[in-house]
Amino acid sequence: MRLKNTSHLAGFAKQEDLEYFLQKICGAEYRHEPILAPTEEILDAYQQKAISWEEYQVRFHALLAERAVEQSIDRQLFAAPAVLLCSEPKADRCHRRLVAEYLAEHWGDVQIIHL
Repeated sequence: MRLKNTSHLAGFAKQEDLEYFLQKICGAEYRHEPILAPTEEILDAYQQKAISWEEYQVRFHALLAERAVEQSIDRQLFAAPAVLLCSEPKADRCHRRLVAEYLAEHWGDVQIIHL
């Protein structure tokens, strides 16, 4: 879900490391789904405080709708428990929560558990 999953800022959560750790620790598969990430424009505007969190949510929700992620993402990926990862420590101001809520709104049978 992350826009930049290979950045040096990702630390041990870079794509290659995550793939390895997920497989070794719990036998899970890693998939990078950029369609679930915000655009650089939206992310930069929020991080630079050019827009509020409320405006970020509006823009990101519109982006998800424009991308029709509920049709673009294979629901079978969620047949087994799935985890949405990004770099935010809490879900209250995180795009992974917005994606989960968007999919729940459109698919109707999504259970969201924030860890």
